[in-house]
Amino acid sequence: MTGLIGLIGLTTSARAEADLVDALRPDPAWIDGLSIVTTDDHDRPVGHALLTRCHIGDVPALCLAPCAVLPEYQRTGAGSAAVRAALAAAAELGERHVVVLGHPDYYPRFGFTRASAHGIGLSVEVPDEALMALALDGGHPLPAGTVRYAAPFGI
Repeated sequence: MTGLIGLIGLTTSARAEADLVDALRPDPAWIDGLSIVTTDDHDRPVGHALLTRCHIGDVPALCLAPCAVLPEYQRTGAGSAAVRAALAAAAELGERHVVVLGHPDYYPRFGFTRASAHGIGLSVEVPDEALMALALDGGHPLPAGTVRYAAPFGI
């Protein structure tokens, strides 16, 4: 394991997320510049947010996953900083849509709303409030359709 992956590989969940990042690196879904690491005052990686290519129906989009923060840096803003930087980088690249499958109390702070309200769903059953979507460009509303993730996600 290297970099942040070696640092966060402490729990089964963290190992699974690290393995997912490793599987996504060589995948065509990987987009340079959309893997964001936050660091502490000593330049030690403490948080990570990743955006990779997915599709909503046939429309190219991004998925935000995985996101990770070292336990001792949770609730310090390290995760939020990584997510905000990733979303800003995506917008600068001209990306228009992002989906996330995550905690419904966390991601709305970045503008995510319930995906089902836009006709967006998954091919697997998840709690409705956990699948959220965001339009990065107000001139291009979210498309309706089923989210297709990159193969390493297994969905």
